[in-house]
This record gives sequence, C-alpha cells and structure tokens, in this order.
Amino acid sequence: MISDSWRKDGFGMNGSIRVSAKTVEDAITEASIQLGITSDKLEYEVIEKGSAGFLGIGMKQAVIEARRKVDEKQETEIVEEVKKEIQQVAAEEVKAEEKILEEVKAEIEHDEKPKQTTEKVEKKEEIKNDAPVKREVELAEVTDETKEAVSTFLKDTLKAMGMEVEIALDIDEDGSLSINMSGPNMGILIGKRGQTLDSLQYLANRVANKHQSGYVRVKLDTENYRARREETLKHLAKNIAHKVKRNRRPVALEPMNPYERRIIHSALQNDPYVTTHSEGEEPYRKVVVTLKK
Repeated sequence: MISDSWRKDGFGMNGSIRVSAKTVEDAITEASIQLGITSDKLEYEVIEKGSAGFLGIGMKQAVIEARRKVDEKQETEIVEEVKKEIQQVAAEEVKAEEKILEEVKAEIEHDEKPKQTTEKVEKKEEIKNDAPVKREVELAEVTDETKEAVSTFLKDTLKAMGMEVEIALDIDEDGSLSINMSGPNMGILIGKRGQTLDSLQYLANRVANKHQSGYVRVKLDTENYRARREETLKHLAKNIAHKVKRNRRPVALEPMNPYERRIIHSALQNDPYVTTHSEGEEPYRKVVVTLKK
C-alpha cells in the first residue's frame, strides 16, 4: 500500500520518499543517496517504470517510493510498541470513564429520598434508580482536516502492525465520525472481547479532538462486530437473569469494559425481579446480577 500523505520536506508519513530518474536503477541509486544507505538496505515500490520514448519524444521518468528496510526483529518491536501504547491508553480510558460513572452514581444516591409506603412504590423507585444515566453531549461538525488526520493515523498504525486494511469514513445519524474497516484477518484487529478495537478507537478519538474545536466522537467497527457483540450481551443478560431467578443466587459475569457493562445494566433495568451492580477494579470490574429483595 502506498501512502498518499506527503510532508513539505518530501517524506511520507511512514518515512518513505519518492524519487524520479531516467530509469528505475537510477532512481534506486538516488534514493540510496538521499537516505544515506546502501541499496541492499533499501525497500522500494515502482510507481512508474518510465519510458525512453522515440528519439527522446514522449520520454517518461521512472518513479519509485523508497524507504529504509525494516528487518523482522525491528518490525516485531514496532508492533509490540504499538500494542503497548494501545493497552496503556485503553487503561486510561477505562479509569476516566469509571470515574465519571462513579461521580454520577454518587450524585444520584445523594439526591435519592428514603423509600417508603407500599412494595409497589419501592419497586418503581428501584427500577428508576437502576436506569442508566444519559449524558447529553453536543457533537461538533467533523471537518475534512479531522477526517484526513484520523484516516492517516489509522493507515499508518495498521501498516506498522503489518495489516492491509481498507477504511471507509461516514457521518452517522448522531453526528459521529463512523469508520468501518475491512480486510483479511480482522479478528486480530478486534482482539479478545473487542479490546484491541476499543483501544484503537480511543486513540482515533484523541487524534480527532486535537484537530478542531468542540467534541468529536469517532466510532470504529469491522465485520459488524459492534452490533453482533451487543446482541450477544443482551442474550447473555437475559439468560443470567433467568438463572438467578431459578437458583435464587447472585451470578457474577466475566470482567467487561464500561461500554459492555452498560449494555448488561440496560438490558435488565426493567426486570422486576433482578437488579445489577458492578464490583471490582479495572480491568477486572464485572457486573453482578442479584435477586431483588
């Protein structure tokens, strides 16, 4: 894949350069000189083979895109660095979001009045208090500069991970920048329970919000993973609720990120017989389903 993003100094975002000369061999020599390396340490792609024309008429120069060759050891190190960065920012995202949720929960508990009178009134109040709190966020209009910045970031990151991915950008109905990625071996990009995809989405959001004023939300998806995962969690929530009612014992689910825990809470918020709450510390925080008293 050839990067279409070039800086003013002639270097691409991935450290490559474009060189033109009479022949491909001459272009390779010129690229080696500019990069200060020998030709055996050069990696290149031929953009134009060039043509001598007829008696010099219609002559076209050869064009190559070249960069320093990265050996397998270095490439592995790059991939590991990217993975570490993704994991680190994912942990930061989880902590920040959990802090917001805890603050909102504390506000709700502080404002609640003591429950009283009949059992019917108590049940209504419990259902209301368990309902997820929606925080309205006004989204800014996504600029072309932001789209380009996010697209370039994703292409360069995925290329460093050795993945060939096609990226399609769109603005969805709520004004978010929706990005769908397609290509081979997308399961690697999704990761265990979507952890890699979530982390990459967080990084993309940070890039987007550095390039314009106002808040921009970026949503990453591949192979319709988001919708499939949500349906899976909803079915899981219903099955666990049935198990709790049958055995009359609480059940703890596997650790989940804040987004997935909210899906579980939302799926069971109107169930008159069970209630949900979260326990533990990130990244092992999980939802517990219990029978209402």
